[in-house]
Amino acid sequence: MARALGDALLFSAGAAVATVLLLTASSFFSLPDAYWASIQLESASSFGVRTFYDDPEVSYTMDRPITGWDAKRAAWIRAHPELLHQHAARGEGERVLMVSGSQPAPCGAPRGDHFLTRLLKNKLDYCRLNGVELLYNTALLRPSMGRYWAKLPLVRAAMVAHPEAEWVWWVDSDAVLTDMDFRLPLRRYRRHNLVVHGWPRLVYDSGAAGPSWTSLNAGVFLLRNCQWSLDLMDAWAAMGPDSPDYQRWGALLTKTFKDKAFNESDDQSALVYLLQQDGSPWRQKVFLEHEYYFEGYWLEIVPRLGNISKRCEAMERQAAPEMRKRRAEREARRGRGDRAAASRVEGWRRPFVTHFTGCQPCSGHRNEDYSGESCDEGMRRALNFADDQVLRAYGFRHAGPLSDDVTPLPFGYPAKQ
Repeated sequence: MARALGDALLFSAGAAVATVLLLTASSFFSLPDAYWASIQLESASSFGVRTFYDDPEVSYTMDRPITGWDAKRAAWIRAHPELLHQHAARGEGERVLMVSGSQPAPCGAPRGDHFLTRLLKNKLDYCRLNGVELLYNTALLRPSMGRYWAKLPLVRAAMVAHPEAEWVWWVDSDAVLTDMDFRLPLRRYRRHNLVVHGWPRLVYDSGAAGPSWTSLNAGVFLLRNCQWSLDLMDAWAAMGPDSPDYQRWGALLTKTFKDKAFNESDDQSALVYLLQQDGSPWRQKVFLEHEYYFEGYWLEIVPRLGNISKRCEAMERQAAPEMRKRRAEREARRGRGDRAAASRVEGWRRPFVTHFTGCQPCSGHRNEDYSGESCDEGMRRALNFADDQVLRAYGFRHAGPLSDDVTPLPFGYPAKQ
């Protein structure tokens, strides 16, 4: 009897294993054709094909210029059609790589690391919702180019490491994306290679007041992945700390820009200087964006966030019920697009990027014109404002503009009253 029971158990176990193997094989062979097509494309395209990665003369570092980049990048893309296939299948336009970063060491300010975590989450949320890849770096790639110059070696390395990206979008760590619905209008920039927030009149025609180093802001910029951009960064970096004329550049920029308070060559005033020169080879391909908050000054934006939230809610109450319909986060883009379109019709929109320039949340060495309370409170307001747009897909929102607590949203929010 015992032996018969043991045989039965053994048979049952064997049958269970066989069933699992059969189901596994069945699911393996029932994968969609698109999966196998992508695998075949990848293996066929990359096997035995030499690209610029095999060329020892091509370097990731700023001290070794790259030539013929457009042809090198085009050849690499031809060798990897699966990337274009996958991107097109998702219905997305030109690839954008957001690049940001912070220092490798812990922050000196008491709440600095907490703020950096929230600022990083904000960028992760935006990228996830809008089909943008994010590269966040904490390594100083070129120690001689520190502080505000540290972005250039990172952007240069990102261009080489991501030839599939048409645009590299640098966003300072202290910038908050405050409109999760808005997407970069890339078609608007189709004839340009660099997009930066600025005013043509102030950059190119300063008038009696003289040129200003704040006529544009280099804390957020969009750079096309092309030879022109590599050449620009070489010329830009030549005014930085690696240059033997670094001290001379600092004195010249301070003399040129009367409103520049420190005698040092920085990335922003250097870029303005490059664009201002007569016969500048860069002007034609630079788009100075000032029609929306590609990058906006936080003191100008934060006091208005409360009213903007009220206008958003009022607009949705008057809109069709479809706009208030609950959706899965993956399909919520439709509702977000409807809200963005409605705001444009009304003649206003949320500020896209709120930049806390001068607040220095990590080091704590903020501009003397700002108090710690104003910077910290402003960042919390902006981060919660953005986070509420994300939490909505999960049925929650913050209990208040400065609250870390959240509260459930009622069905149909915001329902007509």
